Amino acid sequence: MSLLTEAAKGVYVIAVTPFKDNGELDLSSTDRMVDFYLEKGASGLTILGMMGEAPKLTAEESRTFVRRVLARVDGRVPVVVGVSAPGFAAMRELSASVMGDGASGVMVAPPSTVRTDDQIVSYYGMVADTLGPDTPFVLQDFPLSTTVQISPDVILRIVENHPTCVMLKHEDWPGLAKITALRKASAAGSRRISILVGNGGLFLTEELARGADGAMTGFGYPEMMIEVCRNFAAGDAERARDIFDAYLPLARYEQQPGHGLAIRKHILAKRGAIASAAARKPASALSNADIAEIDALISRQERRLSEINQGI
Repeated sequence: MSLLTEAAKGVYVIAVTPFKDNGELDLSSTDRMVDFYLEKGASGLTILGMMGEAPKLTAEESRTFVRRVLARVDGRVPVVVGVSAPGFAAMRELSASVMGDGASGVMVAPPSTVRTDDQIVSYYGMVADTLGPDTPFVLQDFPLSTTVQISPDVILRIVENHPTCVMLKHEDWPGLAKITALRKASAAGSRRISILVGNGGLFLTEELARGADGAMTGFGYPEMMIEVCRNFAAGDAERARDIFDAYLPLARYEQQPGHGLAIRKHILAKRGAIASAAARKPASALSNADIAEIDALISRQERRLSEINQGI
């Protein structure tokens, strides 16, 4: 499999981790899930992310899951693996394992203990040293989860210092000004890296207009992000926004803190992408009222999409 580069674009779907109802890894559903994402047109996959329940897996389960995904993908698209860890020994071990198995790159979020600009720069210097010169990495900027605020200037320092930093997973909120600042810096001569955005795609159209290269996030309907990015790339921003608008109420609903994974897995199970909507404990559960709301949102979404396709 080819390595991740600064030229990466499109939609790298943050994949869920399928479990059986009893909490065991569901490797058959893992195959179905990979097929589902690729059939919808994903440019790449990202696994063991924050919405992939990575902290709930044992080290051996993580390796087993990564190998199953890589075997099913079989080199058709790049696969990025989250390797964030409290210590560098675990990060080094998992990174070496997944890269040896054929991953295209890894993703690292900063720990909540780094606060100052110099601490963040120093941390990613240690990340680059730990991963080595042959492992490209994604800088995950998700302050709503990590509580670490990374300014554009700090990102540019990391990019300048470490050629193996090839992508920013931009998940700041509000964060549109950060994309603008980074793209202005690239236009002025700084090394341009890929910027893929998160937050369930809630701001995808604005982020693409600001210079993002695509998305790295999840949603029960990944084809929304894929079609939005395709239409933007083709120069049809208006159609991209129409498609986005049709899915927005459900995307918003799925972004409920603490509840979003249960909603996403429910939708994916309803669509046949995975056999069970089970999440590993601790996890939230959907009520009958929640499910009724999801069904109503899906019905409205399908009706609006039909109107768009008919030019109404």
